[in-house]
Amino acid sequence: MTEFDPAPQATTDDRPADLRAGAFQGVREARRNELAEDYVELIAELIHQHGEARPVDIAARLGVKVPTVSKTLDRLAREGLITRAKYRSVFLTDTGRALAKECRRRHEIVLRFLISLGLDPETAERDAEGIEHHVSERTLALFSAFANRS
Repeated sequence: MTEFDPAPQATTDDRPADLRAGAFQGVREARRNELAEDYVELIAELIHQHGEARPVDIAARLGVKVPTVSKTLDRLAREGLITRAKYRSVFLTDTGRALAKECRRRHEIVLRFLISLGLDPETAERDAEGIEHHVSERTLALFSAFANRS
């Protein structure tokens, strides 16, 4: 592995203000969507593994309390990503399934890229979980091409 200086050099940002504002807006949008994406990806995984996704299982996997999960599930239902009945399992709508599939695709590309850089699988998995929400399709394509060459 190569050594690098983790201390950033003090520089001024000469990018135009509108370009910087657009970048910040993109990050804020990604953060807003990140929770929904994590939930639908996890729900799809639980359904695949166990045939259902229960709020208690979602809470256990995410390390949060069931009321927190319930509040988020209410939001996902309002957004048309899931269906559920009180005290019942959670199911993805067609829109939710499509989002889960896209999230899994993005995650796998980032994961393969990080592993191809020499990162250990455990760290790569953890880092991919955050990065997948914040990269463009162009960046994903480059990550994929790099990982395929390695």
